[in-house]
Amino acid sequence: MTITMYSETPAAPMSEQWAALRQIPRGIRPAIGGPVVLGLFRNAVSRLPVRVELPGGRALGAGADSPAAPVMVLHDPRAFAARVAATGLIGFGEAYMAGDWSAPDPAAVLTVFAGAIDRLVPAPLHSLRSLLLPSRPRAYRATASGARTNAAHHYDLSNELFALFLDETMTYSSALFDGLDPAPNWRDLADAQRRKIDVLLDDAGVGSGTRLLEIGTGWGELAIRAAQRGAVVRSVTLSAEQQRLARERVAAAGVADRVSIELLDYRAVDGVYDAVVSVEMMEAVGFEYLPDYLRTLTRVLAPGGRIAVQVITMPHERMLAGRRTYTWIQKYIFPGGFLPSEILLAELLSEHSGLKATHRRALGPHYAHTLRLWRERFAAAAVSVEQLGFDETFQRMWRLYLAHSEAGFRSGYLDVVQLVLEHRGDTAADRGTAVA
Repeated sequence: MTITMYSETPAAPMSEQWAALRQIPRGIRPAIGGPVVLGLFRNAVSRLPVRVELPGGRALGAGADSPAAPVMVLHDPRAFAARVAATGLIGFGEAYMAGDWSAPDPAAVLTVFAGAIDRLVPAPLHSLRSLLLPSRPRAYRATASGARTNAAHHYDLSNELFALFLDETMTYSSALFDGLDPAPNWRDLADAQRRKIDVLLDDAGVGSGTRLLEIGTGWGELAIRAAQRGAVVRSVTLSAEQQRLARERVAAAGVADRVSIELLDYRAVDGVYDAVVSVEMMEAVGFEYLPDYLRTLTRVLAPGGRIAVQVITMPHERMLAGRRTYTWIQKYIFPGGFLPSEILLAELLSEHSGLKATHRRALGPHYAHTLRLWRERFAAAAVSVEQLGFDETFQRMWRLYLAHSEAGFRSGYLDVVQLVLEHRGDTAADRGTAVA
């Protein structure tokens, strides 16, 4: 059997920022657990349609003989196993950052893994997760001060960095495409983002004279489009960099007289609004503070008003299993992040708010398309990203983040939903009349 060997560009030397990644974990856990990890890994991929290429030309996986199978190149099996044994999936991600493994298409490999997530590790070992893996740092809790720090970690990196891979609308959330072409077109992304925003504004009933509260400004596109409809918009964010550029974009669009953008925690918002829109901000609230977030929505919504939210969700059982787990995404990308299930949201809406969901729209495949376009654009901008001061290790980290996210939606492990919320008693169904 002839094995075709693949590899990415070799990992560049790591800067001092990544000094800890140079050290392969040592101690009892890596020494004992490393061989166990390799055994479990071999067993897992033997049942999966992937080809794992090892040093020396050997290949593992149920797809080892298939030229169509996604390829994972394991450059340093010992280091890979030691990292995974030490910190689980954090170690898996760090192994990619350090160059212990690579893939021509990491999203394709991770999609296979995500689709089999419940079968990768034998069921009897699932109960040991909380004992063997690191717990979430308390510093990441989304208190008023913690939420500001968490937001800055990601969104204050550089407006110029985000501009390199986002479309002209600077929208950093799932788009809504007109059709799910197998090969999404970059030229369609801006229109798909505007379509998503307009659907949410329609859902919330935003029009001329609407008093709109936006929780989570992003870079201002939704506020601009709402103001162009004649709404008066108050938008709040915890990112100083987003606030700065959003204000510039609002002024350039000629709607600064109808839009205010404040650096303010959602819990500190006052007033009453005809409509509220919040796009992929709930994920930053944290499990402990979801009741506070929902109570805030109840408090600020005027009678007869509507709320449109867009939120990333995961299956309820997976959410329960990993709720206290410290993940690679939390360590490196979104400190304090938490993805709820739709079951949890329904329970919390009932127990901690005066709201009910009256409409649901699922966009999971659309997010997979969106992320693929971002990932391709980010990779193509490697030289420009480096010129902004982000080294190769950072770029490997972000390529993995975008691929990991795409794989979640492509496999169905993650979904993203748009929900319309109204005060209980406001809807026709609550009043005992027919709903058209």
